[in-house]
Amino acid sequence: METISFLGLSQQSILLVSVPIIFALIAVEALLGAVQNRQYYKKEDTWGTIGMLVGNVTVQGLVKSASFLGYTIVYEYRIFNFSETLSPWLLLIVALLCLDLTFYVWHRASHRVRALWAIHLSHHSSEEMNYLVSFRQPWLAPIFKMPFFAILPFVGLDPSVLMIAGLASTFWGVIGHTQIVPRLGVLEWFLNTPSAHRVHHGTNPEYIDKNYANMFIFYDRIFGTYAKEVNPVNFGLATPIGTNNPVTITFSPWKKIWADIKSARSATEVFGYLFLSPDWKPSNNLKTEAETQVPQQ
Repeated sequence: METISFLGLSQQSILLVSVPIIFALIAVEALLGAVQNRQYYKKEDTWGTIGMLVGNVTVQGLVKSASFLGYTIVYEYRIFNFSETLSPWLLLIVALLCLDLTFYVWHRASHRVRALWAIHLSHHSSEEMNYLVSFRQPWLAPIFKMPFFAILPFVGLDPSVLMIAGLASTFWGVIGHTQIVPRLGVLEWFLNTPSAHRVHHGTNPEYIDKNYANMFIFYDRIFGTYAKEVNPVNFGLATPIGTNNPVTITFSPWKKIWADIKSARSATEVFGYLFLSPDWKPSNNLKTEAETQVPQQ
């Protein structure tokens, strides 16, 4: 694939700047943890995150060219042409706003649709909260994100602009995964700060399914899914997996779904186990044909 650039920004130049910053943040966080006698990084959790990252990067590498080609094809059928009507910097801002709105929709669906949650829960499987946890990304996410984000080139956003905006958005997503940054005053009203994102990773009842945005927290405020960090956050899953093995983390939710599907009594239940909320259970009032058969007199 050709080098993608916009406004003098290329993927390579952004990575050359952002990667050293990320490593520096990790080092500072680990150092502060040592000084404060707080263990932000644990060996088993770190290796689990690295395993998830390797799988995610591998899948992403396999589908990246195909996904960009797909977005380019979709862009040929765009309903608007923002590149002709907006200045380059305004176009980038619009791309960031639209990208984050789409991220919000995908992220919320990933928590409320069981098949998507089976993929996404990998990211929440860590019971730590540190910059490295931002890289605990699901192996299958690059594939299942594509249908959601394909809407953006269709409405008229150039895939090249989206790639650059996506890198900026990804870098911001890393910033949110830490315990060393306190609440940031007025910024809490419109940005997804570390405080807001700690809430999203919390298993506290008041924090469940809150703060889905990646960059602009005002989307959560608008759609009623915002929660302020008040009580200390308990990180992880409400029902812990109990392992940092990336293979188990990736496939154990699907084993449970398959077991439920095999026990399903109807196509409606199969649909429910796949596409309704992760905690959905069939009604006990649904009876089998044998149970509802009228006894012979």
